[in-house]
Amino acid sequence: MNVELKYGSQTTTIAMPDKAQVQILRPGSRPPLEDVSRAVTAALARPVNQAASFAATLTHAAPKTVAIAIPDETRPAPVKQVLPALLKELYAAVPGLSPQDVTIVIGGGLHPPMGRDAADRLLPSELAPGCPVIAHDALRSPMTAFGTTSRGTSVKINAHVGEADFKITIGQIDPHQFVGFTGGSKGIAIGCAAAASIEHNHSLMFAEAAKVGKLKGNPVREDLNEAGDLIGIDWAVNVVLDAHKNTVHLAAGQPGAVLNRGAEVCRELYGVGIDTRFDIVVASCGGYPKDICLYQSQKGLNLASRAVKPGGQILLLAACPQGIGDDIYFDYVCQFAAPEEVLADFKAMKFKMGAHKAYLFGRTLVDYDVAISSELDPGILKQCLLRAAEPAKIVAEWVTRFSGRPKIAVVPDANTTYFYLSKRENDL
Repeated sequence: MNVELKYGSQTTTIAMPDKAQVQILRPGSRPPLEDVSRAVTAALARPVNQAASFAATLTHAAPKTVAIAIPDETRPAPVKQVLPALLKELYAAVPGLSPQDVTIVIGGGLHPPMGRDAADRLLPSELAPGCPVIAHDALRSPMTAFGTTSRGTSVKINAHVGEADFKITIGQIDPHQFVGFTGGSKGIAIGCAAAASIEHNHSLMFAEAAKVGKLKGNPVREDLNEAGDLIGIDWAVNVVLDAHKNTVHLAAGQPGAVLNRGAEVCRELYGVGIDTRFDIVVASCGGYPKDICLYQSQKGLNLASRAVKPGGQILLLAACPQGIGDDIYFDYVCQFAAPEEVLADFKAMKFKMGAHKAYLFGRTLVDYDVAISSELDPGILKQCLLRAAEPAKIVAEWVTRFSGRPKIAVVPDANTTYFYLSKRENDL
């Protein structure tokens, strides 16, 4: 049989050998919202678990300055539909507010800050006319301090957000390999945070409870929720997208309540039960922007590994049109000859963002035979301890070597699909 999978902005077709038993593990489905802009208006009027609407909240204490954090281009959130509708409601509720008083901050966390051309693609000027647009830089932006969480994270965020009277985050709720789910306060508490704040929060990822699909008891998630409370994030507008990037859920209100509601929807869509693990997994990150770079594509490898037997094979399709995606990661991983060396060194050193991605890759590489289909130069992949492969050829090789009839799982949306053993109802 042939399977068609997303690869960058296009698709690619892979022939599966007749000898193999092939099962496609697709996420669930849900009807798309008919009109995202109208859904924003409705959500602001009827927020999650609170009586006061967006307009009533603003009328009670009209702010003089507002900051709205939006995700960068690594997230396919429908900012172009959500932001204008949000601004319309904002200006109606606070008539004295001018566009110059509303700052839009592109929150990419530790991703390189977006240049002017990229920012214009993400947010054309007609969407927020007159509003200052700032690309967050975790290393160089001025910061405002909000104390320290109970787990020791020093909370510092972009001053354009920190000093605003009213703080709003627009975000997307997705499964996340150690945060549990994205969304809620994360768009500001991580997206607009200082490097040291992000680094300490993510250093909590070693805990057993820091895993995909888990909110309660997850130290990474609970730490950034606490950071959001210290910051005083007023409202969140969050969406859940299906595998085709259609908006299937939109909610607004207090960040924690919005996150919990959206996570329920996300679990229904992207939590997939399997009876047993597979011998081989063929996984696509889900296309652009999920596979925009190698750094982002690691998430797909991690989640795909949860469906394969220890010692099994994983083929990951990740176009990576923007290359590696992080110089710190690349410079660090290039020092080592094997993933075991990465794991030993990283555990012995002080936690370092960027380098942590080499550790996350390494955790998978030591347990599975991994191949990557990518636009990246094979020599560059080799420096990252990864093997380049032509999809049909490597799958045929694995199947030929297998004694018996191998079971292959095809995962079309690996960056967001996660797996649990259906007989036990536990996350893998």
